[in-house]
Amino acid sequence: MITPDPQTTRIWTSLLNTGQALLDGIESELKNNNLPRLGWYDVLLEIEKAGPDGIRPYELKERLLLPQYGLSRMLGRIAEAGLITREEVENDGRGQTIKLTPKGLAIRKAMWPVYAETLVNSIQDKLSKSEAAELERILRKLGSGS
Repeated sequence: MITPDPQTTRIWTSLLNTGQALLDGIESELKNNNLPRLGWYDVLLEIEKAGPDGIRPYELKERLLLPQYGLSRMLGRIAEAGLITREEVENDGRGQTIKLTPKGLAIRKAMWPVYAETLVNSIQDKLSKSEAAELERILRKLGSGS
């Protein structure tokens, strides 16, 4: 049986705790500004990037790496809020195209400054340029598995 050394365990715990604290900070700032949750930002951004023709839900699922049921429920809530439309695809009885509404675009654009400011305050302002470069290098190394 392989057992990680205590430092490896501390690193893992620190990564999880730090990631969650950063996410919680962003979520809190969005809520304080009466904006939707961070997950909505990612969905709205991907739909925006797809352009005026919209995007099919399965394509969105692949881009966001979300489970189908979770994405489906989220799209339902975003549609109820009037931020997207779902249009039937001709010759595809079950197919839909998801498009951003003007309100959806406005909300996505309103979310970015809050998101960006939180990133700056939580990361950029706390690390020197060299620390940031080193952290990025280390995280890429961990993420690549090499």
